[in-house]
Amino acid sequence: MMQQATVETISMPTIIPFPARYSAFALCVAGLVACLAFVLVSPHLWLAWIGVAVFAVLAGTGVHDLRQARHAILRNYPVIGHLRFLLEFIRPEMRQYFIESDSEAAPFSRAQRSLVYQRAKGDPDNRPFGTQMNVTIAGYEWINHSMRPTRLAGHDFRIVIGGTPQPAGANPAQVCTQPYSASVFNISAMSFGALSANAILALNKGAKMGGFAHDTGEGSISQHHRVHGGDLIWEIGSGYFGCRNDDGSFSEERFTANARDPQVKMIEIKLSQGAKPGHGGVLPAPKVTPEIAAARGVPVGVDCISPASHSAFSTPTEMMHFVARLRELSGGKPTGFKFCLGHPWEWFGIVKAMQATGITPDFIVVDGAEGGTGAAPVEFSDHVGAPLQEGLLLVHNTLVGVNLRHRIKIGCAAKVITAFDVARMMALGADWCNAARGFMMALGCIQAQSCHTGHCPTGVTTQDPLRQKALVVPTKAERVHNFHRSTLHALQELVQAAGLDHPQQITAHHIVRRISDTEVRLLSNLVMQVQPGALLGPLDEQHNVFRTYWPLASAESFQPVTQGPQGLVAGFAMAA
Repeated sequence: MMQQATVETISMPTIIPFPARYSAFALCVAGLVACLAFVLVSPHLWLAWIGVAVFAVLAGTGVHDLRQARHAILRNYPVIGHLRFLLEFIRPEMRQYFIESDSEAAPFSRAQRSLVYQRAKGDPDNRPFGTQMNVTIAGYEWINHSMRPTRLAGHDFRIVIGGTPQPAGANPAQVCTQPYSASVFNISAMSFGALSANAILALNKGAKMGGFAHDTGEGSISQHHRVHGGDLIWEIGSGYFGCRNDDGSFSEERFTANARDPQVKMIEIKLSQGAKPGHGGVLPAPKVTPEIAAARGVPVGVDCISPASHSAFSTPTEMMHFVARLRELSGGKPTGFKFCLGHPWEWFGIVKAMQATGITPDFIVVDGAEGGTGAAPVEFSDHVGAPLQEGLLLVHNTLVGVNLRHRIKIGCAAKVITAFDVARMMALGADWCNAARGFMMALGCIQAQSCHTGHCPTGVTTQDPLRQKALVVPTKAERVHNFHRSTLHALQELVQAAGLDHPQQITAHHIVRRISDTEVRLLSNLVMQVQPGALLGPLDEQHNVFRTYWPLASAESFQPVTQGPQGLVAGFAMAA
C-alpha cells in the first residue's frame, strides 16, 4: 500500500483592512507627526507651530470621538463626523435662503415675510406681472368686487367693545361703563419674558403712534409696557401674574391697582392659547430676573409656574361671576376671555352660564391652534386644539343661535398677516383681528425659530442684554406703526373694491373658494350658518355639533352631563 501523503496547512494571519471611515482621523494624526518633524528640523518656522496646534486639536478631537459614548456617528467617523452636525445646524438657514420657494410656508412663506418687511419699512409692496399663486388649485380664495366701488375717507377702522345694553335687573356695578374704541387690527398677546425689553418697548411705542392696542400676554404689565403709554389689553392667566397672592391665588387688591390704570383699556382672561391649549407652563428659576419677577409678582430666582387651569373658578357659572367681578373691580372696563376651542360641550356650558346668570363678557377672543409665538411640545403645536376657522365659526354661530351675538364682540388670532386675512376672518364672524408673529416680523424677526433658546439673532425673543441692543427701539417702533398702517390701508382698498363702507360688512357671501378645477362656491355655502335664536328651540334641524353636544353641556360643570364612556362614544359617533 502506498502511504497517503499528508499536506500540512499553514494558517496565515488575517489582515484587517484599515477602515476608510477613519481616513480623516488618520490624516490628522499624520499631519500632526509631519508638523512635529518640521518643528524639530526648523524650530523657527512659525507655520509649522501653527500646524502642530491645528492638527493637535483635530487629532485630540478624533481621540475624544472614539472614546465618547453619546454619538455613534462620531465613534464610527471620528473628526469628519462633526461635518454632519455642522450641516444639520445651518440647514434651516440654507433652506430659507437658497432652496425654499416664495410660496412654501413653514410656518410663513417667504412671500408673506417679504410683504411684512416691505410694509414695515415703508417700501413699495406692489407686485408686477400678476399673481404668483396657482388660482386653479383647490382651496384658492378671493373676494368678489363691485362694479360700483365705494370711496372711503380713511383706513382707521374701529369697533366699540363694551357698553352694549344690559338686560333688565343687571347689577349696575357689573356693567361696562368704559367702552373701548378699538382698531380692527391689534397686537396679539406676547409676554415680557418671552419677548425682550426692547421688543416690548418698540411694540408699545408703535401701538401708541398708530392708536391701536397692545396685549400684554400672560406675563402681566412690565415697566417696559408703561414707558410710551400705548393702549394695553391686560391678559390674566391661570398664574394670575400681576394680581396674585403669595400662594398663587387671585388677589382682588393687586388686580384693582393695575386694572384701574388709565393705560389699561380692557381685561382679558386667558383660558387657553393656540400654541399649547390645555398645557400649563414653567419659567425656570434662572430666567426669573428681577424685572420679570416685579412684573409678575413672583420671587426672583424661583420657578414661575402657570397652572393648566384657573383656581378662581371651576364651573362655567363661577367663571361668569368672575368676569363680572373683574369688570366691577376694574371700574367698568370691557372684560372678556380668550380661548382655543376644545371640547364643544365646555364652550356650550359657558354659553348656558351666560343665559342662566344674565352675565355676558364684553368680548371673546378665539385663538386658533395654528397660532402661537411661544414654544410648545410638538404634539400640542400639531395636534391639539381647533384651528381658527372652526373655532371662530362655532363661537360666532353659537352666540347668534342664542341671541347674544349683539352683546359680545369677537376677536381672533392665528396667522393673520395680510389685509385679505383680516377680511376673511371678518367674513367668518370676527369683529377684529390680532397678530403676534406679523408684528414680530415688523420688529425684524427672520423666522429663525430659535425663540425658546435665548439666542434670537434679532433681539426680539431674548433676555440677553447684548442681543437686545441690536433692536433699536425708535426705528422698530416706526416699523410696527408702518406695518399696521399699511395693512389697514390695504384693507381699505379691499373694502372699497367690494363696494362696502366698513370691514364689518364683509360676510361669507363675499368670499369665493375653489373646490376643484371646474367648481367654485361662495364661502357662505360651505360653512355653518345658524339663524338668530335657532338654538333656543328644537335642535332637530341644526348642525350635528349642536344636536350632539348642546344637550351634554351644563352651566354648572365643564364635564358633560352624560357620564360614562358609552354616552360619550354615542355622542362622538353622532357628531362624526
